[in-house]
Amino acid sequence: MAQPIIIYTDGASRGNPGPGGYGAILMAGDKRKELSQGFRLTTNNRMELLSVIVALEALKIPDSQVTIFSDSKYVVDSVEKKWVFGWQKKGFHGKKNADLWARFLRIYPKHKINFRWVKGHADNPYNERCDELAVQAALGSDLHIDSGYENDPEVKNTLRF
Repeated sequence: MAQPIIIYTDGASRGNPGPGGYGAILMAGDKRKELSQGFRLTTNNRMELLSVIVALEALKIPDSQVTIFSDSKYVVDSVEKKWVFGWQKKGFHGKKNADLWARFLRIYPKHKINFRWVKGHADNPYNERCDELAVQAALGSDLHIDSGYENDPEVKNTLRF
């Protein structure tokens, strides 16, 4: 049986919307992997959710036992309180970040996942490291395009690139 996997995640944006990034730490036994990426224009909630998605997509063994620690009530409550499943049944009508929630729901059933909320900026070393990764990515020079955000019709009309 595979070792349980612990994942810590965080998202950041410099302005909301603004440049943003995510950070994640995956741990299993003595193995540890850090992930991060920055985007030129996005929101904090998108980066919080994307950090979870990217971490889960990085897992190689299906049906893994995974515990995800996040300081995002938005992400944790949406899954643990099962709101996202209701949104899915309604086609995400009127919901923000539908592209990312749909992507999350494609990976979610492939593992046994539990979410745990942790208080941000409360001296949890893994949460603090994820925050560092997310902020560094947001401030980086190699910023990607968050096409799900920038192509949203409500957002697209306000962009001036």
